Amino acid sequence: MKEGIKAYSNVLELIGDTPLIKLNNITEKMQGNYFAKVEAFNPGHSSKDRIALHIIEEAEAKGILKPGDTIIETTSGNTGFSIAMVSIIKGYKCILAVSSKSSKDKIDMLRTMGASVYVCPAHVPADDPRSYYEVAKRLHKETEGSVYINQYFNKLNIEAHYKTTGPEIWKQTNGQITHLVACSGTGGTISGTAKYLKEQNPNIQVIGIDAYGSVLQKYHETRELDKNEIYPYRIEGLGKNLIPSATDFDQIDYFIKVTDESSAHTARELARTEGLFAGYTSGAAMQGLKQLDEEGVFSKDSNVVVIFPDHGSRYMSKIYSDDWMDQQGFMEMEPEEVSDVQYIK
Repeated sequence: MKEGIKAYSNVLELIGDTPLIKLNNITEKMQGNYFAKVEAFNPGHSSKDRIALHIIEEAEAKGILKPGDTIIETTSGNTGFSIAMVSIIKGYKCILAVSSKSSKDKIDMLRTMGASVYVCPAHVPADDPRSYYEVAKRLHKETEGSVYINQYFNKLNIEAHYKTTGPEIWKQTNGQITHLVACSGTGGTISGTAKYLKEQNPNIQVIGIDAYGSVLQKYHETRELDKNEIYPYRIEGLGKNLIPSATDFDQIDYFIKVTDESSAHTARELARTEGLFAGYTSGAAMQGLKQLDEEGVFSKDSNVVVIFPDHGSRYMSKIYSDDWMDQQGFMEMEPEEVSDVQYIK
């Protein structure tokens, strides 16, 4: 008798179980062993697939989401793509309020996935009616039969990673992880993963990566929101100008900040040295690792896991564009060995 066809029912079954990949060349002069949890292997190419599926299925289970309803969300791009993907499979409409800081690549992808996209100015206060937070709230009020995911203030964001990312890393490292390094935006990824790992071994150090221009590091240290910390920066999906309740600051040991420029170059370096075509935030995470190593945080026995949240294809018009890098004044750091393109006529 023939065996059945081995196929997944749909793309959603591919979410999770992303690989842990050893970093070799870029860490050659650094103390310790380094492993990247590469979330670009999710079908939506980012860690946000995990929360999109978990939050939507929880809403379905509670009867909050019904067939034909509309899902609304605030996003820098990746969560929106994941929600749009899940909505297609499950038959929901999707409306997304997106920051103007999001790359054109991300916005084009969202439109391609059938979402209605509202692009909102990035550098306005969170309570400004034009901010993507407030626009999403307004659209939710105006749209009958809609559900607002609200990832920044949704505890299910943490739970998704507590149930999936944390256990995966613990199993993949055979419990030998000593440090977790992850970027913090909504905070769900680092908080949920850290909670699970610290339950297994409270000695694991959890280090958050923040951006200059963001309030998270200062808030972690003082538990006060200092608006003087806020100024425009370029990295997407990292840092915040408000305090998300989806960040459990008690699970994070400390933060380190990285610059726009160094993060962009480190993302490009990852491609050249490890063959990993990673996103801007992944470059920020790797840059944080470098700075932590310089500060002597790691020893030769450290087993460090860093989460790379998304794929480089979402930043072709930004960090992987020489024109954009030059416009930002970033090209002075570019190494001479970068390959060039020659056109044969």
